[in-house]
Amino acid sequence: MNPNTGHPRRWAILGVLVFSLLAVVLDNTILNVAMKTIADPDLGLGATQSELEWAINSYTLVFAGLLFTFGVIGDRTGRKRMLFIGMVLFGLASLASAYAQDPTQLILARAAMGIGGAAIMPATLAIISNVFPPGERGKAIGFWAGGVGLAVAIGPITGGLLLEYFWWGSVFLINVPIVLISVVLIATIVPESRDPKPSKLDPIGVLLSIVGLVAVVYGIIRGGELGSFGSAEVLVPTLFGVAVLAVFVWWERRIDNPVFDVRYFSNVRFSSAIGMMGIVFFAMMGAMFFLTFYLQIVLDFSAVQAGALLIPFAAAQLIFSPLSQRVNERFGAKLSATVSLTVIALVLGSYALLDQNTPIVVLEIIFFVQGAAMANIMPPATTAIMEALPSEKAGVGSAMSNTVRQVAGALGVAVLGSVLSSTYRGEIAPSLQGLPAAAQHVGGESIMGTVEVARALGERGEAIMQPAYAAFLHGMHVTALVSAAIALVGVAVVARWMPGKPPSVVETEQKEPAVV
Repeated sequence: MNPNTGHPRRWAILGVLVFSLLAVVLDNTILNVAMKTIADPDLGLGATQSELEWAINSYTLVFAGLLFTFGVIGDRTGRKRMLFIGMVLFGLASLASAYAQDPTQLILARAAMGIGGAAIMPATLAIISNVFPPGERGKAIGFWAGGVGLAVAIGPITGGLLLEYFWWGSVFLINVPIVLISVVLIATIVPESRDPKPSKLDPIGVLLSIVGLVAVVYGIIRGGELGSFGSAEVLVPTLFGVAVLAVFVWWERRIDNPVFDVRYFSNVRFSSAIGMMGIVFFAMMGAMFFLTFYLQIVLDFSAVQAGALLIPFAAAQLIFSPLSQRVNERFGAKLSATVSLTVIALVLGSYALLDQNTPIVVLEIIFFVQGAAMANIMPPATTAIMEALPSEKAGVGSAMSNTVRQVAGALGVAVLGSVLSSTYRGEIAPSLQGLPAAAQHVGGESIMGTVEVARALGERGEAIMQPAYAAFLHGMHVTALVSAAIALVGVAVVARWMPGKPPSVVETEQKEPAVV
């Protein structure tokens, strides 16, 4: 394969990779829709709130902890092989999840799915970087990002339709045919690639990265569950994880064969892109957390309807992601990213203006603008990260990108979710006065808890629903403004450190004669 022209079947390979990634991304969005059914003792497994949270978090914990390691292993042993193994494992774990007999089995099966997902995600980006020449890489990553955006949007609709006609396990079983088709296509179309001169294995670095990431993510998740980050249950694992990652950096700097050369962070393009991606996902995932409750509880849309409302977000991703690299080349990374991040900050701030009477058309416009802005940030940032590293380290670069997204996203849900919960509790407490202590405790935890208490109280409970909506909207508005402020920090980071338009491009445009 000529590195200047790329693989002759590179666009077909890209199609296979995007299709393979569909199962991983689709499953995460589908599961959120199925939570209520899985909690039902008759229709589902009778899972408690804590068990439902760990059905989601067990996947996130394993996925984030192993992304980096599997990226390294893929570079050494073969990215196609890692992708194939990941797909098979993901399919088998999906089958186990579909037929889980109790919540514990589901949690363990979801953790196994996290192992498969961690093998799949970095391999897809690494293979794209390997089969596409530098001139087309940004466009290819744009299509890849568009496919991810599409899967995020169609997940809730797919989940709602499956639950309407089939049992809860169908939301996992849908992955199996996707996996079966993918493994055949991977085996026949995707070429093998690996680091031609792999360095000596660094088992200590690999172990430190796994322990550090798992501890940090566990602490973040626990903080989100407790709604507080001051308890020992949160601080001990989080600080331990940070300390282990600090040791990882120290270790990688002193050995001759580091699993990841931390000196890459001295590359301003790499470090600013990593920082921007982390800030964006922190702010966005925290905001998406409250949108689910706003659409389905405050506005009373069904799961299918709420999913359909996100179609403009997906449409914007599909339209603008493939064009993002062209925008990036025309205006430069600094200007395009600064403008896009500013738009995202304004979108997040606009959520503070939503209420129970907001017209659907306004929501659709906001979602479309949000999708367009995200489409002009993620592909160029991902391209910058991948191109800052040697092509033989593509798996490591992809894993680093996805690890930052996962950790920042989990932190955003935990921290901003806590802001929402604490604000809601303070606002709803007066309306729960006079109820039994147990009802006050459940009803004060979240708007979902208030809905449960209201239903149990019958006609008497109807009186507390309007105050619950008002309390939630207040909490949502506060959280939205905090998210917007965090996005503005990202604007400052990009405007200060992100490199501008390459001088060579500017000089070329100046030297080229005008065409009459």
